[in-house]
Amino acid sequence: MTPTEPAPGEHTLRRPELRPLWHTVHNRLSSGRPVTRVRLGPLDEVQREALADLLGLDRLPDARPSVSLVRLEEAVTELCGRTVRETVTELVGPLEDRAGERRRKEEQRAELWTWLDGHATVRAQPALADWTESCRAAGLVGGSTARTRSLLTDALTVLAALPSQAEPLPVFAARVLKGESHALDDGTRLSTLVLRALATLHDTAPPQSSADRRALWTRAGVADDDLSATVLVGGLRPAGDGPLARVARVCAETGQAASLTLAQLRAPGEFTLAADSAPVVHAVENPSILALAVRRFGPDCPPLVCTSGWPNSAAIHLLRLLAAQGATLRYHGDFDGEGIRIAAYLLDKTAARPWRMTAADYRAAVARTAHGPRSGRLTEAPWDHELTRAMTDHGTAVVEELVADVLLADLAEAMR
Repeated sequence: MTPTEPAPGEHTLRRPELRPLWHTVHNRLSSGRPVTRVRLGPLDEVQREALADLLGLDRLPDARPSVSLVRLEEAVTELCGRTVRETVTELVGPLEDRAGERRRKEEQRAELWTWLDGHATVRAQPALADWTESCRAAGLVGGSTARTRSLLTDALTVLAALPSQAEPLPVFAARVLKGESHALDDGTRLSTLVLRALATLHDTAPPQSSADRRALWTRAGVADDDLSATVLVGGLRPAGDGPLARVARVCAETGQAASLTLAQLRAPGEFTLAADSAPVVHAVENPSILALAVRRFGPDCPPLVCTSGWPNSAAIHLLRLLAAQGATLRYHGDFDGEGIRIAAYLLDKTAARPWRMTAADYRAAVARTAHGPRSGRLTEAPWDHELTRAMTDHGTAVVEELVADVLLADLAEAMR
């Protein structure tokens, strides 16, 4: 037999009447599961005769026969010396492993969701856990873990870069997403994903209209102008002779609060601390606390920053400037669901650390105040995992104003 001649019995195996057999066997073996028998049919009379000849049967099989793989293996080996697997691979094509492929895809999906749950941005802002759950419920983009991971990576990159530096949306997108200026255009999959995350953080319904979407972007500092974004400060005495330094110092020296714009804070060289000064700067959530501090301490008010609720781009920029110049940052906010989310957000975006924001502080505040409003939707406090449990047990919010005396006492102590 020359190399080009078919093996003995090859013509028998290649009979057109046996194609249904080989395709069925190929399909079953490609399942990746153990196979002992294959069900064929319906077969016509010629196909039944061909199957009987192959298996050496003394009568025609049924129109829908069940063929033993052991018997088929014996017949094929006797005819050509090959296995059934080798034969169907030659006649039909390479075998698959659909069960193994399903396992691999399940493992890839599980790894993807584990990666998302453990991402630094999600861990730092536990309120995003509801968003990650919605991503899981939505499933894979186009059935692909790679495409889904790429999209989620971009979304997390955007979330980590917020609040924006008061840029238009295309400018922000180009800066954060390597030149992709249209990546966050209205209606894109990425834009929808990021806005869902922002809605989750702010505990609002996903935006349904273009106005709702613009409002969320503006809240995140995107498309906001650098004059509208302002931050309240008290007792802050930056060095230098620029307009910002002079305004802040005059206000501090006369016992007044100052409202600084993002434009002033971003002016090159405008904001510096004295070379020998590395102050502790306290930040609060509510303007009433800053007003009480300025009223009590006057020109001696220690450095104080107010975020006025969710910190905007001006507040974040100022706190980062302070930290970059050696200041130690401490933050206090409301003990309610939103207050915990605001604190987690600010602690993630800046070098600030909690100030009287532990479970023990909350319990002490509850013990000395009347029964307050409900806490609202609670999420984990990354800096103290016991805090949310304590707030859940009591079910009571403690707004910052109710502990103002404790905070002012801390500020007075810091002045000594």
